[in-house]
Amino acid sequence: MRSMASDRYITVASRAALAAGALLRRWAGKPTQVATKRSAIDLVTDIDRACERLIERTLRRATPAFGFLGEEFGERTGAAPYRWIVDPIDGTNNFVHGLPLFGVSIGLEALGPVPRRRILVGVIYDPMRRELFVAQKGRGTWLNGRRLHVSSTATLSRSLLSTGFSSKFLEHTQPYLGWFTRLQRRSHGVRRIGSTVLSLAAIAAGRLEGFYEQDVWPWDIAAGTLLVEEAGGRVTNFQGRAVVLDQGRIIASNGRIHRELLRVIAQSAPAARRR
Repeated sequence: MRSMASDRYITVASRAALAAGALLRRWAGKPTQVATKRSAIDLVTDIDRACERLIERTLRRATPAFGFLGEEFGERTGAAPYRWIVDPIDGTNNFVHGLPLFGVSIGLEALGPVPRRRILVGVIYDPMRRELFVAQKGRGTWLNGRRLHVSSTATLSRSLLSTGFSSKFLEHTQPYLGWFTRLQRRSHGVRRIGSTVLSLAAIAAGRLEGFYEQDVWPWDIAAGTLLVEEAGGRVTNFQGRAVVLDQGRIIASNGRIHRELLRVIAQSAPAARRR
């Protein structure tokens, strides 16, 4: 994809994220409809759905031939070898309770055989802090126009980490608690922000050194993986290999502590599984 075209896609994705973010600021803590999806702790609101429709309309006007994968309404294929991957609200539980830790995530993926698929554009918007993170393959990660770089912290013992407990946590609390206990003891702490996309953005910004989670969905990590990599960090699965979006496991870091993170995760990792 030529850089000029990619610039245009950054612009339209940013426009969509900002528009959705304005809606989120208006309704934070007061959605009119709240339901559950995959489990009792996996919430969805009328605002999730309204934001996804708004984002899709904005993207489709600019790229009508592109495919679209959204958390709320699934996949719509397109004629072009690209698709948008969208999470309209990552951190819906926080949003419902009025906790200002949630974000919008939009990634643009080049399609093809799974090992060759690449995220070309990533946009994450934190509407409550009005922080717009953008990344473009080969051209860095930026926050409100400022170039970002991952933290220079070199050891796990001096790192601040984040994790997420997925919608499947109630089905199998281990190894989540095992990982949490081990890493809490070996670091400055493990945070549960409640939003994967904001955790990944925080690594890109040098605010966190690492993040790990299993049972994530493509829309949780599509944009964020590019943000981390373009800011100089590293993203892998639990075996240290390239992340495949639909396999559901991710370790992201500033790169310097990645091997230590992999070792600790491996100590209690269950057998790999697919959805």
